[in-house]
Amino acid sequence: MTKIANRRIGFEEALALYDEDLFSLGESADALRRELHGDKTYFNINRHINPTNVCKDVCKFCAYSASRKNPNPYTMSHEEILGIVDEIVSRDIKEVHIVSAHNPETGLQWYLDVFRKIKEKYPQLHVKALTAAEVHFLAEEYGKSYDEILDLMVENGVDSMPGGGAEIFDEGVRDYICKGKVTSEQWLEIHRKWHQRGKKSNVTMLFGHVEERKHRIDHMMRIRDLQDETGGFNCFIPLVYQSENNFLNVKEFITANEILKTMAISRIVLDNVPNLKAYWVTSTVNLALVAQEFGANDLDGTIEKESINSAAGAKSANGVDLEEFVHLIKESGFTPVERDSLYNELKVW
Repeated sequence: MTKIANRRIGFEEALALYDEDLFSLGESADALRRELHGDKTYFNINRHINPTNVCKDVCKFCAYSASRKNPNPYTMSHEEILGIVDEIVSRDIKEVHIVSAHNPETGLQWYLDVFRKIKEKYPQLHVKALTAAEVHFLAEEYGKSYDEILDLMVENGVDSMPGGGAEIFDEGVRDYICKGKVTSEQWLEIHRKWHQRGKKSNVTMLFGHVEERKHRIDHMMRIRDLQDETGGFNCFIPLVYQSENNFLNVKEFITANEILKTMAISRIVLDNVPNLKAYWVTSTVNLALVAQEFGANDLDGTIEKESINSAAGAKSANGVDLEEFVHLIKESGFTPVERDSLYNELKVW
């Protein structure tokens, strides 16, 4: 594993990095990035499907779920979902990413059947589905253990898990922004169990709202500890909080300087997580491109359609054009590499 000054960095040292000059931090993170990946920037050709916005939870930061801020509930039929999948497979898209709200009306079997139908029809398509928050919701709603839900996911064709629902692991902050949702320990336990099945997942961190720097570092440390144990995380994804149409009412939006510092510190602290993603959906494409010089080696993908973050103000509703995506990476001085969902290289552009 990568170490700073021949040893792994601790909590206080990591927190102190925020006081460093931005460009010095960037140099350190960039050196680590290049040690791991050279000048390669990964992306995949993927499609997000968000099947329902009906949710039993009321997270203060969320603008997606049907609520006073978003009074337009919807639930897609299996036919609608499969119609989208038919269309994307015809264009050789490699991954479908299925994440939605905690809808008590659809039923566990509704989820499992759609995964199975997709996998039976298109066994080559990578199905990334269900956050740990959704797993927890389904386990509670249907009186099943996490193990039972995870086994059903595997049996019905889910290949990997996305990293959503992690938010910030500090329980004081969680209690304020998403009370009643999966706890930090439950989130980590679900991913531990998933990794024990030989499966991979991602992990996110939502920042730029009411959390403090120390909470971000604590979040990273807990990820590093679990990764030491399981090695199952493919990628860390710091998600920038989106400020519109929700109940947190954050007055001062996080600066680009703070976002890039957090990205660089993530690369330095998470010495055992191979990939760091600048998720352009929440950071904007331009800042994600800059983040390549602050430790990030992955820009996610073309996405095509995205409903969750765009409901809160992100400019991601219709994805980004593949040719433009490749051009932007090249113009920023990096080599675009198309990958599959597990980071196997498919094509160097």
